[in-house]
Amino acid sequence: MEGSVAADFSGPWKMKSSENFEELLKALGVNVFLRKIAVAAASKPSVEITQQGETLSIQTSPVCAPPMCPSPLSFPKWETDRKITCEQTLQKGEGPKTSWTRELTNDGELILTMSAGDVVCTRVYERE
Repeated sequence: MEGSVAADFSGPWKMKSSENFEELLKALGVNVFLRKIAVAAASKPSVEITQQGETLSIQTSPVCAPPMCPSPLSFPKWETDRKITCEQTLQKGEGPKTSWTRELTNDGELILTMSAGDVVCTRVYERE
């Protein structure tokens, strides 16, 4: 993203829609009991993003989300001025490669795409 200015991701966001969240948790090996709790708890998460240049801090409430980035060995990277991605692989045990992408659309929505192996979950947010 050298030379361009990052789009403004900052502010409070509320979820508009979610697809395949429970399937994502299943692909990550979360047992059925915990999946049901996580799906209920994370049905309407709020997200607060603070941004300083290209550095984002993302706080999600409630904290019932899959263990996606950042980890010490994987850091988000800017693909464009409106899109940031992160990929990681489990360091211990078996499990799928995971990744997430956050992208601002031209109409102001924030699209969060999370994947675990072949399973993709998409969540759409709007600014509060």
